[in-house]
Parts: sequence; C-alpha cells; structure tokens
Amino acid sequence: MSPEKQGLFTARDGKSLAFTFALVSSLFLLWGLCNGMIDVMDKHFQTELGLSKAQSAWVQFAHYLGYFLMAMPAGWLATRLGYKGGIIAGLLLVAVGGFWFVPANYINQLAHAGRLSANTAFVGYLGGVCVIAAGLTFLETVANPYTTVLGPARYSATRINLAQSCNGIGWILGPIIGGMFFYAKNAAGESTGSATLYIPYVAVAVVVLVLVVIFRFAPMPDIKSEDDDRKGDASAAISHSIWRQPHFVLAVLAQFAYVAAQAGIFSFFINYVTAEVPPLPAAWQSGAWQSLLETRQGVLAVSDRGAATLASVGFLFFLAGRFSGAALLRRFAAHKLLGRYGLANTAACLLIFLKLGWLSVACLFLCYFFMSIMFPTIFALGIFGLGARAKMASSFIVMAIMGGAILPKLMGAVADRYDMSRGFIVPLGCFAAVAAYGYFWPRLSKAESLASPVKEV
Repeated sequence: MSPEKQGLFTARDGKSLAFTFALVSSLFLLWGLCNGMIDVMDKHFQTELGLSKAQSAWVQFAHYLGYFLMAMPAGWLATRLGYKGGIIAGLLLVAVGGFWFVPANYINQLAHAGRLSANTAFVGYLGGVCVIAAGLTFLETVANPYTTVLGPARYSATRINLAQSCNGIGWILGPIIGGMFFYAKNAAGESTGSATLYIPYVAVAVVVLVLVVIFRFAPMPDIKSEDDDRKGDASAAISHSIWRQPHFVLAVLAQFAYVAAQAGIFSFFINYVTAEVPPLPAAWQSGAWQSLLETRQGVLAVSDRGAATLASVGFLFFLAGRFSGAALLRRFAAHKLLGRYGLANTAACLLIFLKLGWLSVACLFLCYFFMSIMFPTIFALGIFGLGARAKMASSFIVMAIMGGAILPKLMGAVADRYDMSRGFIVPLGCFAAVAAYGYFWPRLSKAESLASPVKEV
C-alpha cells in the first residue's frame, strides 16, 4: 500500500492493526495506575513511620530499582519470546508483586503490635513495590516499541503518545485510589491507612491474571519494521552496536533526566501542596472543598488526602497534554515539540523555585501538562532507525528510568534542608537537559524528523 494512503493503524499489507493497538494500550493504563498509587505513597510513610522526605524517597528507589534490574533481562527475553511472550511474563510478575502486599500487611501488623520494627514493615512494602516494577519493566520494554510498528513509521510518535494517553488515565485514577486507602480514617478521625494499604494492590493482581488469559489467546502479530526488511537478517542487525548511534545514546541520558524530574515532582506533590500553597479563604471550610481541607496551626490548608485527590487534577493536565500532544505531533516535528516543552517546564520550575504564591502553584500544574509527551517522544526519537535492534535498545531506555530512583532523594534532601519550593531546582536542571536533546536531535540522528527515510547505519 502506498505510504500516502496508509492510516494511523494500517499495516503495509493494508490490514488494520487498531484492535491490537487498543489491547496493548490497556497495558499503559495498568502501569499508569500502579505508578499513580506509588506517587502518593511517600507522605503516608512520612506520617506513619516518621520518615523525612529523603527517607520516604526509598519508595521511589525500590520502584525504579525494579526497572533497572529487569530492563536488560526484559529486553533479552522480549527479543526471544516476541511481543506476546514478553507481555505475559511481565503481567505474571506484576501479579506476584501485588499478592506480596498480603504478607507485607501481616508484617506491618506485627510491627504495630511491637513484635517487629517499623523499618521491617517498611522494607516489606518496598519488596512488593520492587517486584511490581520488575513486571512493569517487561510491559514497558515490549509495549512502547510495539506501538511504534503498528502502522506507518511516520506516525510512530503519534501512536506511542496516544497509547501513553491511556497511561495518563491510569495516573489520574491511581492517586484517587491510593488516597482512599493510604489516607483512610475511621469515624473517630484516626488513620487506618496502614491496615488498608494492601487492598488496591491485591485488586490489581486479580485484574492482571485476567489480562494474562486475554493476551494468551489474543492475536498479536510480531511485526517487523521497514528497517528490519532493509537490513535483512535480524541477528545481524542486533549485533550491529546500538551504542554507535548518538541519538540513541543521548536518548538514554535524556530519559534518565526526564524520569528523574517526573518522579521528584510526582512524589513530592502532596508535600508541596500541603506546605507551600498560600492560606486558603475561611469560607472554603464549609463549601464543596471541605472534605479536602483541614485546619493546621489555625490556618485552613489542604489535607494529605485532599492533596492526593488534587494530584489527580494534575494528571488531568497530564492527560490533556498527552491528547493534545498526539495531535500536535501529526503536524510538527517530534524533536522540536520536545525541545519547546522542555524549555516551558524549565521556566515553570524556576517560577516554583522563586516562591511566587499562586503563580508558583499554577506552574506546578503546568509542569504536568508539559511533561506529558516527554517519555514517549524521547522513546520514539531514541529508537529511530534501529529496526530489529529496537527491542534491545528499548531495554536500555527503560533502564534509564533509574533516574527516578536517584534524583528524588536529592530533591528530598534539598527540601529537608530548605523547603519544598527550593527542591524544584533539581527537576529544573533535568528539563533543561531534555530540551537540549530535542533541539540537537537532528544533528545526532542525521535526519530532519521521524518522517525522514531511515538511513543505513
């Protein structure tokens, strides 16, 4: 079929791949939900265990450590098992991690009874977080590059951003569900979050087992990209070093920087909203906002659960950015849009750092909007032209997620020493690096855009 006549999800032989794309997109929703719950967990442990912001960032460390440890095995297995086998392996790992929260909850009960230390209970939960992340690594390593081949190459960035929009929906639901269980209170106003934290994870595990059955019997063609055909034997293509491609190498670094910034902002959103938002009008205490507020030291402020709910508002901005970004990517070059969004977030973080009241609060939500296209767009730019090597290359880009394990601890340390606003100096630098990658991508890839013909490399 002529490239000009191919639709967004049309294969070269004219067959529609829309159903396969929709099925794979459900995985994006799944890991968005899991990540969204993780992002509102820090404040829970700060309150329940008396941890500092830097200490609570061990949650992110465990989460992204799972990605780091499994990225290479996931890429290796995906190359050998194909897309379907890699997805099923990842789903089974997620189920194991979800069910682990049942014994972790029992360990927590022993800690509350004084039979074990609180640190032991914390480590127990971190184990479940790490195993779930290991499973999500398989899903991300397989699903991200798979979306780029489910139709014409020139629409690869558009498709991956559409799929990541489902990820945004999961991220909206995650904080709401997490807030319901992590910050639950009984009739006396006492926290019951420690006793109910495991419930949403067990529910995720059950849903995941259903998905395993669906994917086992669903049609999932192991599609080759145009570059695969051009290079011939797949094993020969894989042996050709991906590390000779500067646009891929710097995509790994750019992804490290982006995820570092994202993890820091998502993790400390509740801390920022509960500590840095200006005093609220007293009239709000009896209005529709009442359930989200509390009085602290005689001042009306946002409660922890209220902040978790507002995190979902942030993810609405994130989702809006994904959908609008997918549309813009059909009209503008992906690297240019990435560069402009990177600059916008650099400016937004600077305004948050400067503590300008409600302007800074507004910039926090704008950060969510301009972060929206970064992960999938860096991914698409990084694997451009790699063909059969894309599965292995994607494992290294997923491994770069380790940035989310390291930089939030630095951001938390800055916030512990100064305040939460000053902590935004860390994501500011990260977004500047992402912007630089976007603007320099044509020189690195020797291509004008993702729509350019694939060069022999």
